[in-house]
Amino acid sequence: MLKGTIKIVSAAINGRGIASLAALPETHQMLQKTCRDFAEGELKPVAAKIDRVHLYPKDQIKKMGELGLMAIATPEKYGGTGLDYLAYAIALEEVSRGCASTGVIMSVNNSLYLGPIMYWGNEEQKQKYIIPFTGGDRVGSFALSEPGNGSDAGAASTTAKFDSNNYFLNGTKSWITNGYESEASVVMATTDKSLKHKGISSFIVPKPIDGLELGKKEDKLGIRGSSTCNLIFDNCKIPKENLLGEPGSGFKIAMMTLDAGRIGIAAQALGIAQASLEVAVDYASKRLAFGKPLIKLQTIQNKLADMALQLEAARLLTWRAAWLKDNQKPYTKEAAMGKLAASEAATFLSHQCIQILGGMGYVSDMPAERHYRDARITEIYEGTSEIQRLVIAGNLLKEMGAQ
Repeated sequence: MLKGTIKIVSAAINGRGIASLAALPETHQMLQKTCRDFAEGELKPVAAKIDRVHLYPKDQIKKMGELGLMAIATPEKYGGTGLDYLAYAIALEEVSRGCASTGVIMSVNNSLYLGPIMYWGNEEQKQKYIIPFTGGDRVGSFALSEPGNGSDAGAASTTAKFDSNNYFLNGTKSWITNGYESEASVVMATTDKSLKHKGISSFIVPKPIDGLELGKKEDKLGIRGSSTCNLIFDNCKIPKENLLGEPGSGFKIAMMTLDAGRIGIAAQALGIAQASLEVAVDYASKRLAFGKPLIKLQTIQNKLADMALQLEAARLLTWRAAWLKDNQKPYTKEAAMGKLAASEAATFLSHQCIQILGGMGYVSDMPAERHYRDARITEIYEGTSEIQRLVIAGNLLKEMGAQ
């Protein structure tokens, strides 16, 4: 049962929101309503300010932790909610519908930080680096990208040299979401260059720590309430107990983590897309043109139909990937499909929303332009759209015996 939410969930589902939820278990429907009510009351009213002043939503993250939203798929014995990835996707969509910045903070903590430690960590690591990070007081981060490797995740130049029961990390990790606020990070570093991607290992790095400096906060186009920065390692001493998994398993850990993380980013994109559709419908219902509401014009109806089609198709692809993960089935291709479809839907819907609003869509008095800016990153992080297509094609050819 969703930790701490029953007291604020009404007994009946009032029918608002995602129509396809009706086919889901009652727990998931209750979760959706809880998250939608939270987004309406706690996130939407402050989303514009969070974006405008680059404000980290500390109070909202704490409340989300109390609701169990910062560790949805983490077992209850480690302080999590103990639900599945489908529940996670549903919750994250609703949070992102209210505020995309808050959504990505939630996503990184759930899937990129807690996920690999839960799967690969030993009991001591789980006790130390999972339990304190489930309640919203602390968040984690994930450090794979570097200034020079971009989409080539196997070209890690950050090194970790072993000496006297410690590893010494040197190098720079870039584009780290939650970089400033996180109190620990899962970091990939090369322990044996001769083995290339098989020589990458994974480490849990507490923050702050000697030998680690933070770069400047990036001034971003969107999701401006989440901090993004470089992690700069200079002989940063990490005890061998903080090695996650086996030496040389870092690339595998990263790829498996990204598979799960793509479900989260797909859900974030769905939330942005849903918010864009709602803004467009609301405006078109009230704005008069040629003597009648915009929504009565066939051109506008065609736009809304295309928007709804892309959104629902992307949602079902995302849910399918989550279902496969929950049932211990391969889901790499499906996660890439969900992420690709949802991120491109977010960009398309937010674009069409601005077209429907016209000039009002271009000014910050309305949230349409924020949704458009927030949508763009979903096609870039955790694998660009181009990388998703490579993942999909590679898996498709393998399945069909064409490789």
